[in-house]
Amino acid sequence: MTDLFLVRHGETEWSRSGRHTGRTDVPLTEQGRAEARRLVPLIRSHRIRAALVSPLRRARETAELIGLPDARVDTDLVEWDYGGYEGVTTAEIQRTRPDWFLFTDGVAPGPPDRPGESPEQVGERADRVLATADAAAADTEGAVVLVAHGHFLRVLTARRLGLSAAHGALFQLATGTLGRLGTEHGRPVIAEWNVRPGS
Repeated sequence: MTDLFLVRHGETEWSRSGRHTGRTDVPLTEQGRAEARRLVPLIRSHRIRAALVSPLRRARETAELIGLPDARVDTDLVEWDYGGYEGVTTAEIQRTRPDWFLFTDGVAPGPPDRPGESPEQVGERADRVLATADAAAADTEGAVVLVAHGHFLRVLTARRLGLSAAHGALFQLATGTLGRLGTEHGRPVIAEWNVRPGS
């Protein structure tokens, strides 16, 4: 089981305002670009076997800024499809659904091109990414870097640890940060989390 470096993309206008940003392809802010650049020393200090990136612009730009311009696009790394909650904040949703919680309740259906995903569906994508990452690292040394999105990476972390997708709720992940999933005594563990140099 290879070490995985999880990089959440830098800040966007929507992440700053708390809007659910699934498939809407918003760019990084200048602050988001600065957050990404600060991760360069952390990435360079490790041997990288492979890098995978979400196809969305905010993740691809982050990958380039951290020194991984050749990261392979993996469509399974896209953010949660928020369906009818795309662009809406949690506070706005809870005005009509006071007890709503993404990781257990999922989302309201959206239009045909953005129908929404359940936590279990996101977990299935995370499992595929984990299999791809392990296969990419099978015959070389070093870590695999995944550059993607907050909620998706939280679900992926839960799945790597053998937990349900809903347990992603336990792993808050800030923009422009790095996490490392490693092993201890042959079992998956969180080795580092929410690392942001110089802050």
